Parts: sequence; structure tokens; C-alpha cells
Amino acid sequence: MKVHIRDASRADYPEIARIFSAVMPQRPLTAETLEHHLQILLDHPLRPHLREWLAEVDGEAVGQAMVFQSPSMFHPDRYHVELMVMPTHAQRGVGTRLAQEVEAHLHLRGAREVLAGAYEDQPHAVAFAQRHGLKEAMRVFDNVLDLGSFDFSAWDTQAQLPAGVRAMTLGELTREQGDDAAMRAYHSAFSEARLDVPRSGEATELTLDDFQKRAQSPNFFPDGVLLAVTDAGEVVALSELWRSPTGPQRLDIGLTGTRRAWRRQGLALALKLEAMRQAASAGVRELWTGNATTNAPMLALNTRLGFRPRPAYIEFHWGNV
Repeated sequence: MKVHIRDASRADYPEIARIFSAVMPQRPLTAETLEHHLQILLDHPLRPHLREWLAEVDGEAVGQAMVFQSPSMFHPDRYHVELMVMPTHAQRGVGTRLAQEVEAHLHLRGAREVLAGAYEDQPHAVAFAQRHGLKEAMRVFDNVLDLGSFDFSAWDTQAQLPAGVRAMTLGELTREQGDDAAMRAYHSAFSEARLDVPRSGEATELTLDDFQKRAQSPNFFPDGVLLAVTDAGEVVALSELWRSPTGPQRLDIGLTGTRRAWRRQGLALALKLEAMRQAASAGVRELWTGNATTNAPMLALNTRLGFRPRPAYIEFHWGNV
């Protein structure tokens, strides 16, 4: 089998998204979403690096690799790698050829730290990462809730916000405050809450411009963003739902968090329950979320709510900056 490796371009995004979705059906990707994410990266003032390859056999795209720097956790010597091979061509040398291109490129770039990942139920992918010198850094469970069997009545007494705070969707807050003010209030709370999300490196500042571009994603769902808003108009907690490429019966949970001064008052739980209630009313059957194994409070909350873990995504790590 002859494998041809070439540089990938925007025209290849449908093929890259197809490969990504076949390898990781838990996290399906569309060409439109991929283009949106990569355009944010390319437009970012930090000028993060991006390089893409496609592996072809007899003219068919069967694998892809990407080296990039994440604006959300940026360091000039830290690189993220995504390398995926279609299940039909796995363990046939395609990944090895792509890895050779990636490793040569990282060497030229002088990379001092590399992050990559694979699901634990894909042992060949895990072994591949380990053979290339990467070690496990953290695990993130996919947690899934069956909304069809959820008993909301059992949680009525725990879905209350404190006095002076009301639950609003981002759409409602926008209609009340206007686009700019609502987005600034949402961004301010999000920026504080995200600092406590477990990650492999220090978080980079998320500017308002970056945040507004994030909200332009094809999967962004303004009426799925639940906010706890004070009488003064300050957002003090949030729980996000995002559309899924799998269809209208699934939504993905983004960030759920609370400003530090407002914690331990049940705000995150109340918002998550309200988001779940609205999703169920709209006919959504499943909610998916990712929880790092080190995030004990959120894992405990989701377990109480009835989320059940699926195989974990393992983040691998090499080097240090």
C-alpha cells in the first residue's frame, strides 16, 4: 500500500472533518465548524502556528495530521498535535508516515512541549502515542445524561436561585441589555470561571474579541446559554448548551461555572437544571459533557444528576516549557 502525504488546505476541510468524525464519533466535526475554529486561530493576535497534512491511498483521503498552537493555552514553544487515521486503514502504516512528517516539523520548530490525545477504548492509538514518547497527563470522561428518564420533580427544591438573582438565557439578556452589554457581562463571568477548569498549562487571557468570535460558531446556541443575573445586571454564574452535529436530539454542555464570590450557593446546579428542563421541553434526548478526572466537584455534581461516564479521552504530554 503506497501512502501519499501532502499539505492540506481549506478545500480539504470536508475530508478532514469526515476522518475526524469517523475516528472520534463521540466528538463529531463538520467542515464549517472546523473552518470556524481554524480561522479564529489564524486571525488571533498571538499568531499561533498551524500546519496540516492529508494522507491519501489511491487518491482517497485516509488520514490527517495537524500541528497547532492553542490561543487558549498559548506558549511559543508548546504545540498540540491531532493525528487520525480512518478505521479502515488503521495499523497499516498510515499513522507512522504522518507521524514522521509531524516529528520532523516539530523538530524544525524547536518544540519544547507537545500535547496530543486518544480515547482509552482505542488501544492501538494509545500505544501509538506511548511509542512516540508521550506520557499520560490527564483524562477527561465523556459523561452522558438520558434526559428522557430524568425526574425533574425530585430536584425542584434544589433549583432555586438566591434572592436578587434570576435565571436568563443569553438571548433574553441580549434583548434586555443590548448586544454589547450582554456579551460583556457574559464574557466577564466566563473569563473568571474558566480559570478553574483543569488544563495541562496556564490559561491564556480570553479577550472580548476572542469571546465574540467563539459565539459565532455554527454550534453556538444563545438560548442554550443560561445565566444567573443579579438585579444590577451582573452575570455571576453560567451553564452553556451547544448544538451537536449529531442532530437535534443531542446537546453538548460547554462551561458551567460560578464567580468565586458567589460559590457554594447552588447557582451552578440551579442553572444546569434549568438548562436541562428547557432541553427536555425541546425534545432533546441526550446531554453530553466532558469532565476531567481531577475536577472532583463537577464530577460529583454530574454523577448526582445521573450523568454516566463513557470511555475517557486521554491527553498525552511530552516535554515542558
